[in-house]
Amino acid sequence: MTQGAGQGPEVERTATLRDFRVPAYVHETGPYGHSTHPGDVVPLLDEAYPEGYTPTERDLPVINRGDTVQVQVDASALPAPQSAGGPGPLFVVGDVHGYLDELVAALQEKGLIDSAGNWCAGTARLWFLGDFTDRGPDGIGVIDLVMRLSAEAAAAGGYCKALMGNHELLLIGAKRFGDTPVNSGAGTATFQAAWLLNGGQKTDMDRLQDHHLQWMARLDAMEEVDGHLLVHSDTTAYLDYGDSIEAVNDTVRETLTRNDADEVWDLFRKFTKRFSFRDEGGADHVRSLLDTYGGTRIVHGHSPIPYLLGEVGSEESDDDSGPLVEGPHVYADGLAIAMDGGVTMAGKLLVQQLPLDI
Repeated sequence: MTQGAGQGPEVERTATLRDFRVPAYVHETGPYGHSTHPGDVVPLLDEAYPEGYTPTERDLPVINRGDTVQVQVDASALPAPQSAGGPGPLFVVGDVHGYLDELVAALQEKGLIDSAGNWCAGTARLWFLGDFTDRGPDGIGVIDLVMRLSAEAAAAGGYCKALMGNHELLLIGAKRFGDTPVNSGAGTATFQAAWLLNGGQKTDMDRLQDHHLQWMARLDAMEEVDGHLLVHSDTTAYLDYGDSIEAVNDTVRETLTRNDADEVWDLFRKFTKRFSFRDEGGADHVRSLLDTYGGTRIVHGHSPIPYLLGEVGSEESDDDSGPLVEGPHVYADGLAIAMDGGVTMAGKLLVQQLPLDI
């Protein structure tokens, strides 16, 4: 997820910073340190959302508990038995944000990788919902793991695939365009400044290589699997990019290929929208996506479950125990499944087998 979140279906919010000066350390090189778990709950802003939202202010509003259901998941669950002729079991992974150790532990818990970190799930199918980097200590390590598991799973007859998150777009933009000003619609902005505001890690930028950038730039934005429409963001902005899954994915890739800073910024800005599926009218927004792209239920990351439940205050809170997240949340008349367990705020990195038993 990127800090800076829209309230309501498509109403957007920001207090765009007018002066983006990039700290000198961004341009330095050095040894790769390891940051600690930040528990980076962010402060609230009370101003209204202006037209032309630009995601360059660290704010993520707390919303009240609504009509949501927290699904209890057996932590010891292993992959379902695989049939001889059909595809293996389907798993999805929520936002990782650089928490490599937590990811490895969660994949091992589900029986997808062994104690050495190698694929051991045979024909199982694994989808990451995006946001591999920023905030946590080892985003590049996460990408390296996912790339390796993709090859190992394919060799075993399964697969490991990933979707484009807004933080992939942010990292690509920060690397390609740096502090080049972009037309944000609400003042001066740069990818470099937005990346720093939203948890960009110097160690990730130092280790970012061409093959990482190429891999991220080729990721799909959405896919339909076994009746589940998989996306990163809980937004209807995907409808702006095509009336089919193939069209949306092609448009996103073509936008990145053209390498225009303003175009990529607009793509990033729209992928940063959130909360379109909650509250009154949320189910209708989900249906608009399902009617257009297929599937019977949407599965997304991006907006952390602790915020959807109203269980998190501000980073000034005296309670450092972290939010309690046991599993995904089903909401919007049962049509949407939220998968971001809030690992960046000491929540839980979710790996879940689908379909849910609800």
